Amino acid sequence: MLSLAGRTAAPARQPVTVRTGGFGGASGLADYLSAERIDALIDATHPYAAVISANAARAARSTGVPLLALRRPPWLPVPGDRWIEVEDVPSAVTALGAAPRRVFLALGRKELAPFVEAPQHRYLVRSVDPVDPPLAVPHAAYVTGRGPFTENDDRALLREHGIEAVVAKNSGGTATYGKIAAARGLGLLVVMLARPPPPEVSAVETVEDALAWLDHVCAPCADRGV
Repeated sequence: MLSLAGRTAAPARQPVTVRTGGFGGASGLADYLSAERIDALIDATHPYAAVISANAARAARSTGVPLLALRRPPWLPVPGDRWIEVEDVPSAVTALGAAPRRVFLALGRKELAPFVEAPQHRYLVRSVDPVDPPLAVPHAAYVTGRGPFTENDDRALLREHGIEAVVAKNSGGTATYGKIAAARGLGLLVVMLARPPPPEVSAVETVEDALAWLDHVCAPCADRGV
């Protein structure tokens, strides 16, 4: 069973049963785990989905359901990168400074509101679904798209719009690293949002390791004929 939060209007098709929407907090997730007789729970959410990760940890503890977190390693700066790491989106707005810039916002639609406090910048916003309502700033352009994005494609996008700074999350993985590599090649500033601290649970970095854990945890299920 794959659970999606429901924030994307047209999520990619999946080869398993999918449910959409929240559970009603940790207690609601615990009730679901018990009602559906779930034998194992894998938290494969985005590194910035702090609320659901915390709820999963609490629900697993209260029900005794084994929990594993699948966490992509964060990106690390390499020679040529110009990163400023900040704690949250308001801090990212501050880090852009007072002087007008052309800024590429590679954030979720729900995280854009603080940028209205800095209307002097020209923004380019990329999101999976259209931003509605648009930012209440004088100058903003929008593109929609679903990764993966290549370095060449992102380099062309940044050049086309004359981008001077990129604001991004440290998502890890390869699907959205193109903008980071492109910014490095163009010598652009990257304002990087730090990851929220994750719950202290067992964690792995690859799908292969998660599958190995699942085989181990569910071996008793097979013995019972479940």
